[in-house]
Amino acid sequence: MIRHHVDRVLESVSSSRAAARCAVAASWRRSFAKHGLDPAAPPANRDLDPDRLRQQREASGRLLHLAEPRLDELFHMIAHCGAAVFLTDQDGLVLSGRTSAGDADAFRSWGLEPGADWNEARQGTNGIGTCIAERRALIVHRDEHYMAQNIGMSCIDAPVYGPDGALVAALDVSSARADQTESMNQLIAAMVNRLSVQIETDLFRDHFSGRRILIAGEESAGAQLLAVDRDDIVVGATRAARQSFGMAREGRIERKPLRDLTGEDAAGLEGAERGAVLRAITRAGGNMSEAARELGIGRATLYRRMKRLGVSERPQDLSQD
Repeated sequence: MIRHHVDRVLESVSSSRAAARCAVAASWRRSFAKHGLDPAAPPANRDLDPDRLRQQREASGRLLHLAEPRLDELFHMIAHCGAAVFLTDQDGLVLSGRTSAGDADAFRSWGLEPGADWNEARQGTNGIGTCIAERRALIVHRDEHYMAQNIGMSCIDAPVYGPDGALVAALDVSSARADQTESMNQLIAAMVNRLSVQIETDLFRDHFSGRRILIAGEESAGAQLLAVDRDDIVVGATRAARQSFGMAREGRIERKPLRDLTGEDAAGLEGAERGAVLRAITRAGGNMSEAARELGIGRATLYRRMKRLGVSERPQDLSQD
């Protein structure tokens, strides 16, 4: 199996057309031509660097503080599948992880633990490193990995962007189970994508805690949030909002009046947000957990939003809105 995988990779990277046809093949070619990796090489030195891990955890302190409860939530949903949850920094260094006691040794043997480096330049095509390199959510299923040593794993990843639109982390779910199916990967991918948006939203709301936060689009399409000051001047925007409104993808944005940017004032956007919340609660029959899932947010966030928008959870009140 390993020899067959190596031959398949080498055949792909030698083809001038393969990279154009397939995203995985493009990453394989990058691993071979740019990073000079041998797909048949034995596992790289996996000695952990505790000083680097400590420094990066300190530098990512606010991210970890806000993300840890989300990691717990995701692990609770997928632990029964024999999967593990990891959060990395923007370079692929694993900062935090969740594994069941029975699976911890297995993941450690694969090199998946805090302090491990899964940058694509080091590990070739893999969920964490390729997600970071290509700035997109993806699944790398078993023999889609570049290195033969990694073909027993399935990795599902999504990028996490900070308040300034820059990539700050990757959220990963990995499984080394032989019976992990592609359909199961798709179900887990939906959870990973939702949680990555929630972490991004938490970071944005935390950073702009003194500003009004407005939803400028469907959160299911990404966290399209704007931060405005008391004069309705837009002072911050999430990555998805920046793309939607043609702003700079990263860094400082050009301050603009909200109406000039969206065609609506704050009251108009809040009215639309209130309607979206009411519809979700109504569809869920007053079940707050189900309504929160439909909106792609946490239950606590939903309650905070309802309080701000003046929405009651009592069915008799909802029917009168």
